[in-house]
Amino acid sequence: MFTPRCPLILASASPRRRDMLSQLGLTYTCIPTNIDETPIAGEGPRTFARRMAIEKAEAAAGQNKNACIIGADTVVAIKDRILGKPQDMKEAKEYLNILNGNIHTVLTAFALIKKDADLNIAQHAETQVTFGHFPQAVLNAYADTGDPLDKAGAYGMQGLGSFLVVSIQGSASNVIGLPISLFIQTMLQHHLVRLKV
Repeated sequence: MFTPRCPLILASASPRRRDMLSQLGLTYTCIPTNIDETPIAGEGPRTFARRMAIEKAEAAAGQNKNACIIGADTVVAIKDRILGKPQDMKEAKEYLNILNGNIHTVLTAFALIKKDADLNIAQHAETQVTFGHFPQAVLNAYADTGDPLDKAGAYGMQGLGSFLVVSIQGSASNVIGLPISLFIQTMLQHHLVRLKV
């Protein structure tokens, strides 16, 4: 449906983000980055997510001055505590217990950098997610599938973990990894994409 006006580089290894860009008809190159994703002491979820998105985009910018670099980061937060990707099965189960029966916030920030146009912007969206309340055995069984290990907050709404979510308030694509509506609006506003003719 859309076509890029300049080369696009996605600074992310997320298969979910790649799928979303492909579904929009956008062609791009994927350059995953390796940055330190440790929150700074006292750093809130919104600040952290935006910083990560910008740092990922900056890391992939390199010599690609004529390309639009897309960096993105998704954060699960509950009472301002950031729940990143779990380090191991024990942490995955801990995160699932924290979320169990509660409402949490999913924030996805994205950054757009285009060096030759002096473009450097960051946006974010927030979605409120209500988790169901499940027995420990159910949470353990989900964790034991291994599905939570590569996902912020130790679950994915778009796959097996969808049964955990009772309802959401806000963008569903934001929970999956990119607030598509806000992203496309921003790309159109800055003349980075156009409708295919």
